Amino acid sequence: MVTVTGAKRRQRVNHERRRRRCTKMTTHAPHRVTWPPWYHDLSMKSPVPRSGTPAAGDTDTVVTTLGNGVRVVVIRLPYLATAAVSVFVRSGSCHEDSHLGGISHFIEHMAFKGTRSRDCQTINLDAERLGAEVNAHTDKDHTAFHMRGLARDAMAFVRMLGDIVRDSTFPDAELAREREVILQEYAEDEDDAMATAFKLFDKACYGEHPAGRPVTGSRANIRRFARAQLTAWVRQQYTGVNTIVGVVGDVDPDALVTAAQAAFGDMPRGVDNRIAAPAYVGGIRQRRLPGTGQAHVVVGFPIPPLSSGHQPFVIAAALLGEGMSSPLLDQLRERRGLVYHADCWTDVREAYGQFVIEASMQRERLREYLDEVTRLLRQHGGALDPVGLARARNQIAVRVLADHESPAQRLEFAALDLFAFGRARSPKEQLAGFAAVDAARVRNAFALMFEVRPAVAIAGDIARGEAERLARRVAPKVRAQVGDVRDRSS
Repeated sequence: MVTVTGAKRRQRVNHERRRRRCTKMTTHAPHRVTWPPWYHDLSMKSPVPRSGTPAAGDTDTVVTTLGNGVRVVVIRLPYLATAAVSVFVRSGSCHEDSHLGGISHFIEHMAFKGTRSRDCQTINLDAERLGAEVNAHTDKDHTAFHMRGLARDAMAFVRMLGDIVRDSTFPDAELAREREVILQEYAEDEDDAMATAFKLFDKACYGEHPAGRPVTGSRANIRRFARAQLTAWVRQQYTGVNTIVGVVGDVDPDALVTAAQAAFGDMPRGVDNRIAAPAYVGGIRQRRLPGTGQAHVVVGFPIPPLSSGHQPFVIAAALLGEGMSSPLLDQLRERRGLVYHADCWTDVREAYGQFVIEASMQRERLREYLDEVTRLLRQHGGALDPVGLARARNQIAVRVLADHESPAQRLEFAALDLFAFGRARSPKEQLAGFAAVDAARVRNAFALMFEVRPAVAIAGDIARGEAERLARRVAPKVRAQVGDVRDRSS
């Protein structure tokens, strides 16, 4: 199981969106010997639709919608010996109010701790006896459960995941034990300075909106969640129109639709769990972390969501900070020795987007770092290097195509596209969207970012009150709000 923390985010970057700020828990939920009745039960409670039509531009991708709104996406790749099966539920931390913050992540942990037909040990053994790996992750806008093993076992994986997702019982004894595990995960994340900076950054961006809160929730919530709350949340959120069953590998689409119908066909239909776009706030957040050797800085701006012209900002991020030849790395590391690593990327989601610049450096070089970042941003709002722009376009093209060649990535992107657009986009469509962006629109993207106050987060070795003074170098209008600045030593 996984929670995607800020510090882990650069490992999961893609051209348009980042899965993040959950903690990627890596749960290998392996599994057992005597198959329970549901394993072989293919009886359907309603007629099974035949597999649907191929996605536009991707003839190997077939999407079928069951009668209750569950969508089944099958990507048939005959050259694979293994198959990946995932269940995506449109329910994450952005759907939670403050007193339920972290419940999606808590459920993700508890889903593997026992169902009506299997206990925790059986769940583990059932998967492992097939050589399969099990994982899960919680994000801001969805929760996902995964299995990967031999292609011949794909139908079994659908049934197993159906059991985990739909029939978990959240036993009290397991809940008490797993609560301690989650509290340990929470503490580990709190000790990670860059993860702390990203949490502060989200807070600076969106304030008290759920998008500004961590996926793991608060320590107080983790300590008080009860079984009744978990079951009620699953009943409310885990419904047909909010569920996607995805399979990639050398598999039979019709057989997989049949398996999905058996496992998910009687799920209540429900209504779309769409979230409203959060209002951007901006400002400064600081946390002093005694004992850390660096200051960890995240600077960012709001950008359009997935459906609203985000492409110029994605190109802008690649132009500014992707690769060692990018201006960000060339100026900050190669020419000035300011940082070991810096990165610039976009997190573009269905409801909102963020332009993000991250780096770590010695405290005494913070001022120089922020001055140089500001200079680079302003420079690109005035003129673009044609060679750098061509580099950025090619880097994006390689990422899009490489993601398409990765079974797990392709499956996740297809599912999130289905949530956002109702269809899975092909690489050709995605690349056409970037090709349509000319240099003037990229230059304008840089200029637009200076029309709002940035979000600035600094965590680590920094003096009290220093953040506002330094952050104002990025944008003179930035002011810290009451309660923004915290010192963990106090």
